This record gives sequence, C-alpha cells and structure tokens, in this order.
Amino acid sequence: MEFRQLNTFCTVAATLNFTRAAEVLSYVPSNVTMQIKALEDELGVRLFDRLGKQLALTTAGKRFLPHAQDVLEKLEEARSVVHDNEKLTGTLTISANEVICSYRLPTVFQQFRSQHPGVRLIFRSVPNQELKQTLFEGTTDIVYMLDEPIRSNGLVVESLVEEKFRLLAAPDHPLAKRTTLQLEDFHGEVFLTNEKGCPYRAMFDRSFEKEGIDNITYLEFQSAEAIKQCAISGLGIGFLPEIVVEAEVERGQLVVLPWQIPDLRVYTHMLWHKEKWISPIMSSFIETAREAFHVQNENKPFILAIST
Repeated sequence: MEFRQLNTFCTVAATLNFTRAAEVLSYVPSNVTMQIKALEDELGVRLFDRLGKQLALTTAGKRFLPHAQDVLEKLEEARSVVHDNEKLTGTLTISANEVICSYRLPTVFQQFRSQHPGVRLIFRSVPNQELKQTLFEGTTDIVYMLDEPIRSNGLVVESLVEEKFRLLAAPDHPLAKRTTLQLEDFHGEVFLTNEKGCPYRAMFDRSFEKEGIDNITYLEFQSAEAIKQCAISGLGIGFLPEIVVEAEVERGQLVVLPWQIPDLRVYTHMLWHKEKWISPIMSSFIETAREAFHVQNENKPFILAIST
C-alpha cells in the first residue's frame, strides 16, 4: 500500500469523480483509476460503487476513509515539523452551501491562494443540513454553514457574522409601495423559500406560525439564485439573506418589504472536528477566513463566538 494510493483514494472520496480527482492531483484519469483498482485489489474489497457516471463510497470505503485520512494527517504533521520554515504544500477540503460559496468564500479563496499557491483547495458544495455530517465522516476539513447559534460536543464552532434576512418583491408587486405592513397583508401571498429541512426555512415557518399565520402558500426551491430570479419576475415574495440581493436592490430590481421577521438570528459559522489535527495549512486557512470576513463586514458588528 503506497502513500500516493491513499492520497488518491481520499481525493476521489472527496470529489466522487475520477476526472475531477485527476485534475486536483495533476494526474491523467487512467492513473487515478489504476491506483484505486490496485488499492482495492490489495484490500480485497471494493471501495467505490460505479453507478453509471456516478461514484459512491461502499460500506467498506466509508470504514476505510477515516483511517486513510488519519495516515495522511500523521504524515503531513511529520512533514510540517521537518519543513517548518518552508512554503505550505498539501490539500485542504472545504464544504459550504450555495449562498456562502457564492457570496462569502470567493474572497477567502482568493486571499489564501495568493498567500499559499502550493496548496490544493478542494471545494464541495453540500446542502446546509448535511454539512456537519461531512466533518464526522472525515470527508471535509472545514465547513461553512448558515444556521442558528450552534452548540456541539464534537465540533469547534466559530460564528463569524450575523446574516440579515429580508422579504423581497418586484417593484410592481402590490406590497412594494407600502411603508408599513400588517400580518393580514400577507394572506393570499406566495412566498418563495428554500425547501423544508433548511434551518432558516424552519425559523421562517416558526416565526409566522407564532404570529398565527399557518396557511401560507409556498413555492420551494433548492437554489437561492432561483428564488431571487423568481422574485424579480414577480412570482411571489422572496425570503433571502441580504448578501444575496444587495446588487438587485441597489439596481431597483427588487424592493425590501418593511417587515422584520421576529426571533430570526442566523449566522455564518465556521466549523471543524474537535479531534482533528490542525495542520499549518488548516490553521492558515482559518485565520485567512477570519480576516476576510472581518473586512467584508467592517461596517457591521463583528461577531466571534466559539463553542466546543
């Protein structure tokens, strides 16, 4: 069993795509396939199911993954001790949902890459409700997610910034010209929201049910971009983080409705596993993220809360 086989296995497990893994590792796809097959032959089990063009870890692959990652982390730790003063090299896997990936992380990635061009960054877009599980499974080093304040015994959580949510409508919507709104004004309206299971969708439902409105009509989406475009088209009232719609509001394509959703406190959190070794790469990325979020929100209160 070779180090490069373990590295290739972990990369394929993170990307679930031979071609993408080959790009990350600077290999040809056939080399990746050959290394995985050699590893499977040596272990005597299949590590991946090939479902057409899709890959999925087998039960054996899921069991093997944390051990392979542990070996790679130990080697990386040993290498960092030997090369303490040299440039950082290695791989870091980041996961986040669509909103954070599109509107928060590009600046972080840009700054980190400019400082450490030798580090390979692997990004995986994961639904918000599945992000924490990737840390427990060991498939991600750091995740970023939108949620209420989080308490966890197994994870380290940093709440980087509070995200403001707004109700938005097209300029010609009947409620767009109003300076104040009452609960009864929302009767009969269509709300454009994320699907059930999303934490801030649950908070949205809870807030309106608390006020006695339980017959809301929804159009549900997986994508914040889809919600935004449908709101612009006049299909209903969008419920979105402020960062997603800043440009459209400034251009006059959307209007913020004068309504504050009570008890809605959502933060962008940065999380990693409590027992994970914090490599120099990971430590540097965490610090870069802290600085970048602070700059992005320098005109807003900076919130930093850590729970373990």
